[in-house]
Amino acid sequence: MFGWEFPPHIAGGLGTACEGIVKGLAANGVESIFVMPSASGDEDQSSTRIINASDVAVENVAGSLDEFLDRVKFVHIGSNLIPYADPEAFTELVEDERKRQIEDFRVSYGQKYKFSGKYGSNLLEEVARYAMVGGTIAQQHKDEFDIIHAHDWLTYLAGIAAKELSGKPLVVHVHATSFDRGTDDMVDSRVYAIEKRGMEYADRVVTVSDLTRGIVINKYGIDPAKVVTVHNAVDFSGRDNLQVEKAIKDKVVTFLGRITFQKGPEYFIEAAAKVLKRTKGVRFVMAGSGDLMNRAIRMVAKLGISDRFHFTGFLRGQEVQKMFALSDVYIMPSVSEPFGISPLEAMRTGVPSIISHQSGAAEVLKYALKVDFWDVDAMADDIYALLNYPALAHFSETHGYREVNELKWNNAAAKLKKVYESILNK
Repeated sequence: MFGWEFPPHIAGGLGTACEGIVKGLAANGVESIFVMPSASGDEDQSSTRIINASDVAVENVAGSLDEFLDRVKFVHIGSNLIPYADPEAFTELVEDERKRQIEDFRVSYGQKYKFSGKYGSNLLEEVARYAMVGGTIAQQHKDEFDIIHAHDWLTYLAGIAAKELSGKPLVVHVHATSFDRGTDDMVDSRVYAIEKRGMEYADRVVTVSDLTRGIVINKYGIDPAKVVTVHNAVDFSGRDNLQVEKAIKDKVVTFLGRITFQKGPEYFIEAAAKVLKRTKGVRFVMAGSGDLMNRAIRMVAKLGISDRFHFTGFLRGQEVQKMFALSDVYIMPSVSEPFGISPLEAMRTGVPSIISHQSGAAEVLKYALKVDFWDVDAMADDIYALLNYPALAHFSETHGYREVNELKWNNAAAKLKKVYESILNK
């Protein structure tokens, strides 16, 4: 299994999902080896064996490096290419770039590459090198696994390399697509190309919701017969261990996630301003970080609600659980959300939740209140109702908890196991 992150060091929901999946697979009798670019050594390996790609030298993957690059079939076009070159000049630039990369990789062939495991400016380079190391690891361990499972576009090239060099079948797991991270005219063509290639090479494509399945089929042209939905779940371990005492009497409404276009933070702020005009004794919290953070702070100031609005920055682990424990309402107003694990975690903690219709979680959550992300009036109405009508809040809390109690990783992993078996039997 190829992933990019794994708890406790995570940047979002992908690492949390990967941990839930390997634990669920272990409970279903499936052993896994989890490969990640940069492991810290403090990851929980009770359910999986972790391989740190930074400890693996690129070697023994082909007769020559040129043969390896040809078999893996990728070339990473640098972002420093001239954007307005004529076709002939562009062809020359691409060929020069290919030769430069081959020479660059030849220098490091047989050497270890120290991955950052982050999402920085050299991400595409790390993705390409991760594919080379992934090929090496597949060769070294090919007698130890039956199937390859790659999570999200960052690992698809590694999955392709592993399939090409081991001959084992490949499953790619789509947790998000380029169309979830931005509008159609904001899609990064390089990332889209990697996503499409991974889906085409895969023997089966697993999506986290029917919403995402539709995008994979319609936007990437993938055969519907090989695209399967397996909804995400939530980990219930440790739920009752956290005791938190509130220092304030005010009720708390929480947004927790990346402060980016995809997550709809500005709609949350607009709804907060409307609620604050109608009721007192409530505070709003935006927990997370992202490229719209400064814009969100300015928007809060402009609306004159700074004294009732709090920014916590990025939270992880116990901090997340503490934030849920302090909350009276949780809201996920995502513009586009392939699934969204956070409302499940909130409802697991007994917090009434509001989610957008534009999220995969809306397919499985009956007792979360649902609104269109753009309908800030309806959003404000739902927040107001949960804050001011105890019977509604209690109903949502009680039934929501029972509902998410059924959405366990063991059940999701059982479906994944059937996907594996259908490929291997075929």
